[in-house]
Amino acid sequence: MTLPRPEYPRPRLVREEWLCLNGEWEFGTDPVRQGLTERYFEGREFRGRITVPFAYQWAMSGLGDRAVEEVVWYTRDFEVPAEWIGEDSDLLLHFGAVDYQCTVWVNGKEVGHNTGGHVPFSLNIAPYVKAGVNRVYVRVDDPQSPYQPRGKQAVNAVSRSCDYYCTTGIWQTVWLEPVPSLRIEDVVVTCETEATHSESALNLRIMLHAPAIDLRIGVRVFDGSTEVATCEAKAINGLVNARLPLKDAKLWSPESPNLYDITLELKSNGDVLDTVRTYAGLRSIEVRERKIFLNGEPVYLKMVLDQGYWPESGMTAPSDEALRRDVEITKEMGFNGARKHQKVEDPRWLYWCDKLGLLVWSEMPNARAWSPAAEEMFIFEWERAVRRDMSHPCVIAWVPLNESWGVPALDTDHPGQFAFVERLVALTRRLDGTRPIIDNDGWEHSDVGDIFAIHDYTATGGELIARYKETLDGGPMITKGWGRHPREYFAKGAKYRGQPVILSEVGGFLSIPPDVDPEKLDHLYGAYGSSRSPEDLLTKYEDIMRAIGSLPFVSGFCYTQLTDVEQEINGLVDYHRNPKVPLSEIARIHRESFGS
Repeated sequence: MTLPRPEYPRPRLVREEWLCLNGEWEFGTDPVRQGLTERYFEGREFRGRITVPFAYQWAMSGLGDRAVEEVVWYTRDFEVPAEWIGEDSDLLLHFGAVDYQCTVWVNGKEVGHNTGGHVPFSLNIAPYVKAGVNRVYVRVDDPQSPYQPRGKQAVNAVSRSCDYYCTTGIWQTVWLEPVPSLRIEDVVVTCETEATHSESALNLRIMLHAPAIDLRIGVRVFDGSTEVATCEAKAINGLVNARLPLKDAKLWSPESPNLYDITLELKSNGDVLDTVRTYAGLRSIEVRERKIFLNGEPVYLKMVLDQGYWPESGMTAPSDEALRRDVEITKEMGFNGARKHQKVEDPRWLYWCDKLGLLVWSEMPNARAWSPAAEEMFIFEWERAVRRDMSHPCVIAWVPLNESWGVPALDTDHPGQFAFVERLVALTRRLDGTRPIIDNDGWEHSDVGDIFAIHDYTATGGELIARYKETLDGGPMITKGWGRHPREYFAKGAKYRGQPVILSEVGGFLSIPPDVDPEKLDHLYGAYGSSRSPEDLLTKYEDIMRAIGSLPFVSGFCYTQLTDVEQEINGLVDYHRNPKVPLSEIARIHRESFGS
C-alpha cells in the first residue's frame, strides 16, 4: 500500500532524518472503558485496521464509520535503526494532532499524554526503545462535550446545517525523529522592514533543548543559492537572539511571495551538534488610518472562507497536493487571502500559503458552551496554536473567537464571558504583538479588538447598500446585524473606535440541487441566499461584490465559502473541488469591483 501523507510534516523546522509512521495501524473501540484496567497497552491485539492519519469516521481511514465512539485504541510495531540509539541521542515521537485526549505507551511503558485535539505534541521515547522492533499504543478519549474546543464538529455527531461529522483520534501525521540530546527546540522569526527596503532585518529567537552551558548558534540566510547574511550568537540561558540585516531586501506579499532559506547550526567548542533548516518571509502588517497596511501600503483584503474539509477524509487533507490545490484555486479566483474557519490547519497548508502567496486569518476551533474550566481548555490549545504558527509570513491576523461560540451569553451582559474575550486578546497580544487580533469575529465585539469584523449575509447589493446608507452619508458606524433577529455588533459597553471594517462573512449563496434533503437545509435557508444555476450564481456574486466595492469605509471582505462541505452547499467549488463557475469569471468580478 502506498504510504499516505508521506511528505515531511513540519516544514518550518526541518531535519534530514525522520520516519513516517502513517499507514496501517491496529484499531479497536472501548465502549465500556475497560482498556486501562485490562491493560491493553501490555500486548492487546485489535482485529480492526485503520489507515493513519485519517479518522475512523472518514472513508480514507478504511472504516468510514459514523457511529460515536468516545474511546478508541491504536497500536502498531515500528522499527528503530541501531544508529538512532545512543547516550547522546533522543528519539522524538511526534503527533501532528490527536482529538481529543490521549495517552501513549511504548513497549508497555507510559511515555506521555496530551490534551487538545488541534495542536501537535512530541514525546521523547529514547529511554523506552531498543534497536529493532518496538510497539506503540495510543488510547484516545474524545468526549462529545460542548465545553471542549471542537470547531465545526457537531456536538451530537450528526452532520446537519453548519456542523459536520466528528473527527476522533489521530488526524495528522505521526512520525519519528532522531535528535541529539542537546538540540535546537524551536525558532521564532520576526522581521523589520524599511520603507526603502535598503536595509531590513530578520530577528530570530532560538530556543534550545539544553542547559545553560557554553553553546553557540551559527545562522546562514540564503536567497535561492546566494548567501545574503550570516552571524554567530551565544546562547544565554538556553536562548539565542540573532539579528541579521538584509541589504536590498525582497519583501513577501501575495504578488511576490519571496522567501529566504535559513540554516541553523548548534555548536559547542566548534563542533556542530545539531542542524535544522527553516525559512522566513520579510513583511510587515499593521492597522492604522482605518486601513490595513502590508509592507507599508494599504491592502484591500479579498478573502474566502476556507473550512478545510474533504468528502473522503474530513479534516485531514487526502494529500499534500490537495492542500496546495486549494491555495491555487483560491488565487486563481483573484482572492488574496483566506480565513481558515474554525480549524488549526495542517502546517503543510500554511507552507503552501507562504510559498504561493496567500494572506491568512488564523482561527481557533471554538467550544459551544462556557464554563471556567472551558476557558482553560481553550487557552491551553490557543497558546500552542499561536506559538506553532507565528513565524509564518502568510498569517496576518489572529481570530480566537467566532460569533460568540463558547461565550453565548455576551448578549446578556455576562461579566465572566466578557472578561474572557478581553483575556484572550491580552494573551494573544503578549504572545505575538506583530499582528492584529479580531476579538470575536462577526458580532458582539469588545473594546479591544483591532479590526471591526462583521458578518452580513444581506442577499442583494441594493439591500446591502441601503443597510449602510447612514454610514455612507457621514453618520455613525452600523451597530446591528442583518436578518430577522439581528445581533448587536458590539457587546454591552463597547463601541466602534475607528478600526478597519471587514465584512468577514458575506454572500454564501447556496447552490440548490433538485434532490436536496430540505430537513438538512432548514437552518441554512434562513441564513443564506440561494442560486439555481451557474449563471444565477455569477450574477448574484457580481451584484454583491460591486455593492461591497462601493462602500468606501470597508477595507475588505471574506466570501462564504471556498468549497461545499457536506450539506452546506454554498461553495464556489463543490466538495470535490470542481468549479461551479469559471474561476476566471470570479477573478474578473474582483478586478472590476476592487481594482487589481
